[in-house]
Amino acid sequence: MIEYIRGKVTELTPATAVIETAGGVAYLLNITLATFSALEGVAETRLLVHEAIREDAWVLFGFNDERERAMFRLLIGVSGVGANTARMILSSIATPELEQVIASGDPARLKAVKGVGAKTAQRIIVDLKDKIKVDELTLSIQPSVNNDVFDEALAALVMLGFQRQQSQKVLKKLFDANSSITVEAAIKRALTMM
Repeated sequence: MIEYIRGKVTELTPATAVIETAGGVAYLLNITLATFSALEGVAETRLLVHEAIREDAWVLFGFNDERERAMFRLLIGVSGVGANTARMILSSIATPELEQVIASGDPARLKAVKGVGAKTAQRIIVDLKDKIKVDELTLSIQPSVNNDVFDEALAALVMLGFQRQQSQKVLKKLFDANSSITVEAAIKRALTMM
């Protein structure tokens, strides 16, 4: 399973990005508009990946941050919501706003997205309302510093068995105090604070 791809951005459109890795292999990833905006003008990047392996295709979806990928995975888990519909939703509604829409039970905002009808909008809200925890922490969780370092440290803590929300809270404190902290230092400090 591919966790992320790091390399040169060789092609970029609002729907796809081609990332060439150090080994000379280039991967085509389907992306959202939020990821497209983050990649504009960037020569090299690291995109988190979701793989969709079907009988007729092996499709990769790329995301600039873990929060967006997690929301994508929640959306495709809803009956009737495919990968392209989930990508369209995330391209139309920013992840923090989508979390608010689901938590507040607002199907009208979801119905405004192309390809999402009333039943699908309602199903998304019913299925995901209990899985989305929206509070001040969630709304401000992504620091305005190096998201790659934050995401790597968060992924490491989750892999070590710590709760995602607790890890985010601790890392946010660390990054607010020192925005240039390294991944290793952030993990070590976080472990002492858990």
